[in-house]
Amino acid sequence: MSQKGKQKTDEVTRIAVIIPDRCRPQKCGLQCKNACPVNKMQKKCIVVDTKSKKAEISEIMCIGCNICVNKCPNDAIRIMNLPSALDSQVSFRYGPNAFKLHRLPSPRPGQVLGLVGENGTGKSTALQILSNELQPNFGDFTKKMNTDDIIKIYRGTELQNYFSRLYKDELKVGLKIQYVDQITKSDKAEETVEDMLRKYKKKSEAKYNRLISQMQLEGLLERQINQLSGGELQRFALVYNAIKDYSVYLIDEPSSYLDVKQRLIAAEMIQELVADNSEKYCIVVEHDLAVLDYLSDYCSILYGQPGVYGIITLPYGVREGINVFLEGYIPTENVRFRETPIKFHVQQAQDTPQQQPEKKGKNDKKGKPQKDEGSEEEIVEAEPILFNRYPNMTIKLGEFVLHIKDGNFFTHQITLILGENGTGKSTFIKTIAGARGYDPVYENENDHIPSLAISYKPQTLSPSYDGSVQDMLNEKIPSTFTNRGFQDAVVTPLNIKHLLERSVKHLSGGELQRVATILALGKTADLYLIDEPSAYLDATQRLIVAKVMKRFIKSTGKCGYIVEHDFLMSLYLADRVILFEGVPGKECTANSPCSLAVGMNKFLSFIGVTFRRDPESLRPRVNKPNSAKDKDQKITGLYFADFMDEE
Repeated sequence: MSQKGKQKTDEVTRIAVIIPDRCRPQKCGLQCKNACPVNKMQKKCIVVDTKSKKAEISEIMCIGCNICVNKCPNDAIRIMNLPSALDSQVSFRYGPNAFKLHRLPSPRPGQVLGLVGENGTGKSTALQILSNELQPNFGDFTKKMNTDDIIKIYRGTELQNYFSRLYKDELKVGLKIQYVDQITKSDKAEETVEDMLRKYKKKSEAKYNRLISQMQLEGLLERQINQLSGGELQRFALVYNAIKDYSVYLIDEPSSYLDVKQRLIAAEMIQELVADNSEKYCIVVEHDLAVLDYLSDYCSILYGQPGVYGIITLPYGVREGINVFLEGYIPTENVRFRETPIKFHVQQAQDTPQQQPEKKGKNDKKGKPQKDEGSEEEIVEAEPILFNRYPNMTIKLGEFVLHIKDGNFFTHQITLILGENGTGKSTFIKTIAGARGYDPVYENENDHIPSLAISYKPQTLSPSYDGSVQDMLNEKIPSTFTNRGFQDAVVTPLNIKHLLERSVKHLSGGELQRVATILALGKTADLYLIDEPSAYLDATQRLIVAKVMKRFIKSTGKCGYIVEHDFLMSLYLADRVILFEGVPGKECTANSPCSLAVGMNKFLSFIGVTFRRDPESLRPRVNKPNSAKDKDQKITGLYFADFMDEE
């Protein structure tokens, strides 16, 4: 921006972004250009690029009236005012009317840096810069900067030493990709796990054996890469990255597809990458906040407008950083990036309605009124009512056997389905849903699964609908989708307005997950069976989806059974727990529903991990192995730390 342009305002800098895949001048007739008041004064604020035939907006000429934003039928334009102080902190911009990133993460040798924030705010861009796939251009996208000049700009910071070593080829950078299912599409997809790792075994057999054992790959060595499940692919990708002698480990979403136990094991493996070498760097992007807390030494938050601009905060201690993220307010910058904070209070839901504690007017231990976590408005609480039950039964699928103990369905209540991968959680959901091929044997021949109106969202989403998102929703849930209350409570918070004209088959994983959640909640049902609603969502989206589902189940008086591995999301949602135990893939048992504290405590005792409560945000935190707190809780048997007692 020229000096003349900067003088236009002393306090803010205007940024105009056009989202390329939404800008369709051939269909809209350039309504933005025709409506622009600056253009009407015969000045060039919005012009049409002669090559791309798409609109371009001059940030200098723009007066910020937002008429073009409101006129664009495809929601392709974003006009934002940012503090001018951020001008000096721009690290990268892709081009005119394109995404802008402010600041960069500051990795420290020998420590793990965690990154958390919304998708589209610059995490991938930051990782590309730190791996030397992109170079900082500090907002000037018209030329490529000399590496010596880049180093000078970062003089006096931790990035000076990092870029000095990176540009001298002293750092070997390895990236664990976000979407591990892409590995099955590579030219090595038909090779076995052992073939892919063999040459690294020769270099260090001890390291090879340790990683294979730690990530439980012994039984997968003869399997081809394209035969691995999502969780197996994730564990292979982590080992394939960790076994190499990199100077910098960039790890993007290591917990996807993994259960709670596997996530914590993966976190320990990541910590070990730098624990014994003070010269190595490790940066991890993670949306499971409990895992991020466990594996990181410090963290930075990314916030902004997805696809428009992103700002990376200065580093925080990991506990403080996650609490700041949940609060939605950056105190050091006096910026609120989320309208409402996310607050946790963990209460022990009981097994019967008569044992439910009174919610209204309840105070916490300090005598302060308890508000529901993160709600803009109070979530409707009502006495749960028993309306049906399912009996004892057994289901066999090949060599796998699942024993299901009886349970009850209550209105206004969410039951968390908790267990390791391979213990039959999805099998249980499909059995209750009456899916074809899932035919149980009942303990009592007169028993049967109740015939209920059921809405089911599967774990794996394979879109087959030929048409747009709006067409599908209008067809599948016509009366609900047009209902004003449903729009306000479910559709609007999940932010799919810009997806309505998109083809269902062309949605990304996170977009598809949000649409599938709307579709599931939009069906009229007594029982909502939701399998892994957090998959592909960033941390903010997970909290929003959790809030939407909880409010919907509570306010409509429905029953929800939800499979979820994200620990914070699970605790936010759950009233009761069904714990799965046994030998994964062979013979397992789905226990009867129990209270949240009892179920969580028993599950954590299985995997040997203890949790405590953060005194400020009340969120659960994983204790470091063999710490004083960890040892004390294991001795007392309170693996889930008695959340009703103050620390």
